Amino acid sequence: MNCNVIAIGYGNELRSDDGIGQRVAKALHLSNVQSLAVHQLTPELAQNLAHADLAIFIDACFACQSSEIQVEPLSPASFKIIAGHMGDPRSLLALTKAIYGYCPPAWWIKVPGVNFELGYTLSPTAETGVAIALQKITQIVDETLSVLL
Repeated sequence: MNCNVIAIGYGNELRSDDGIGQRVAKALHLSNVQSLAVHQLTPELAQNLAHADLAIFIDACFACQSSEIQVEPLSPASFKIIAGHMGDPRSLLALTKAIYGYCPPAWWIKVPGVNFELGYTLSPTAETGVAIALQKITQIVDETLSVLL
């Protein structure tokens, strides 16, 4: 049995730590994982999600919300329109379910950042978070594969 996992890292790479999600997606090299680095969540991603057995979303969060990486299970829920920088992965999952009658189990990984000013360089806090996020994604994928296979 082949497990199809999609990891979607999103954020603005031109705003320093806001690019954490894309940085993680670009660094993720696991078999059976389709890794997408995107600026923002868009409705077009629903087609990719409809064919996945597992979805992982990666985004930056303000370190003042939590200094630890947050790993949360996701369920489909319509909160707002899926457009622009404030798109919510739960809304994208709800759209996927509405259109395709299915959405995969999903996780949301939020990596703390401290610098969201113009720039391409990640802060030391974000760099550490990227490394930890990669480990957590590997763990989630390994655990999912052991259950499914």
